[in-house]
Amino acid sequence: MIRIQIEKTLSGAEGPFVLSLDLCLRPGSFNCIYGPSGSGKTTLLRILSGLDVPDRGFIEVNGCRWFDAETGINRPPQERRVGFVFQDYALFPTMTVRENLGFAQQKKDRGKIDDILELTGLTALSNRLPRTLSGGQQQRVALARSILREPDILLLDEPLSALDEDTRRRLQDEIRNYHTRFALTTLLVSHDRQEVFRLADTVHVLERGRVVRHGSPMEAFLGRITSSRFSFIGTILSIRSADCIHLAVIAAGNELVEVVLSRSDTQTLHPGDQVLVASKAFNPIIRKLQPHDPAPPTF
Repeated sequence: MIRIQIEKTLSGAEGPFVLSLDLCLRPGSFNCIYGPSGSGKTTLLRILSGLDVPDRGFIEVNGCRWFDAETGINRPPQERRVGFVFQDYALFPTMTVRENLGFAQQKKDRGKIDDILELTGLTALSNRLPRTLSGGQQQRVALARSILREPDILLLDEPLSALDEDTRRRLQDEIRNYHTRFALTTLLVSHDRQEVFRLADTVHVLERGRVVRHGSPMEAFLGRITSSRFSFIGTILSIRSADCIHLAVIAAGNELVEVVLSRSDTQTLHPGDQVLVASKAFNPIIRKLQPHDPAPPTF
């Protein structure tokens, strides 16, 4: 069990706020911290890895205190069994793939490196430098390196956000498979609802340092605003008149849809608004979302 009770004052675009969390992560669970930029997501990962220090509280991992403000315990990063996968991969540019993996091991074990190279499909690339690899291949190396640390917790800081959609989906499947195969306890930071829905067992929705909702992805994202046969979140790109009707072009993920608006909709909706589009039969219902509305994932 991983217990996190911490507070840390942060500076945001709207002024100072307190990151205040009380979390319990079950062994073998896949957890996600979801929320907008500047809400404290990455700071939490830095605190867990020992790269940042809370003002108050404690972190306990499998009965061992990694941090305790009252007693002065603060284990350095090298004494914390953490696998950390960054958005920008953080590979050593002058080391080959094999050398990057070997750096993660305290006790060198060539057999384990060979095994993880084969499992991740990197054997043929083992003597290549990171700059000669694609983004997806580099991220696969970063994942393999983190797994080789045999971590008590695997931290993923929006690791796939710079990749194209097809590569992201493939690596999402791989991450979930590695999580299961190695019985990892995983904490993912993401602002992508689709990614969270595919990967996480438990979601903690963070806003300005505080958890405002938590539960399964279904509970966190599908708290229905309206009962409907289908629904999705999108952003209005444009509104135009055509003959006697008004049409809105709405971006939903990588897709564009065109929806007929009522006259009253045109008075309240504008390009740039995030909206829920739902339908019970053939007539869509469009509602502008407020910041605290629970919402379904985009498709």
